[in-house]
Amino acid sequence: MAELQKIKEAIMGGKREEVSRLVQAALTAGDSPVEILEGGMIPAMREIGDKFSRNEVYVPQMLIAARAMQAGLALVEPVLAQTGHQPLGKLCIGTVKGDLHDIGKNLVAIMLKGAGYEVVDLGVNCDINKYEEGIKQGANVVVCSALLTTTMPYMKDVVEHFKSKGVKVIIGGAPVTQNYADQIGADGYSEDANGAVKLVDRLLGKTA
Repeated sequence: MAELQKIKEAIMGGKREEVSRLVQAALTAGDSPVEILEGGMIPAMREIGDKFSRNEVYVPQMLIAARAMQAGLALVEPVLAQTGHQPLGKLCIGTVKGDLHDIGKNLVAIMLKGAGYEVVDLGVNCDINKYEEGIKQGANVVVCSALLTTTMPYMKDVVEHFKSKGVKVIIGGAPVTQNYADQIGADGYSEDANGAVKLVDRLLGKTA
């Protein structure tokens, strides 16, 4: 459908107002919100994520595309809720205790939403109790972010707490490595937002 291609291109170009206009027009015309999401919006974020992984675009372009995606999601999500559309899964995400950085965390959250997951964004400076709030809201995966080497050790506390409860924890952030994830027993690690989506797909058995 030509309109879906236009939505995809507008998201990838970071054209927030155009995304809002195109998505609203599609909804008004009676297009299915699921089709809009799966035919235009998700492919856009998958493609921009793949380009990021190949160093063909960088964080600023990712952020602009993510904001454009968010504009579309703001229109689609309420309609999806009314139709009873079920997300692929539910996760909670937050930057760990002592860390107030949120750009990476926000990107991952938007990419996960764009891939069809429901995301409880817990914000920054999250202690174990805050992550527990996400679990109480129905999340079955905890996503932890850290940008500081001084806050990374708290990830170990989070992993140990939730491991005893059978809840999966995945981690990421600038100083975090696969080696560190293995050391603390995390269920997964990704170095970027696109990889985080693929990791969650694998963990929850959503890969094709």
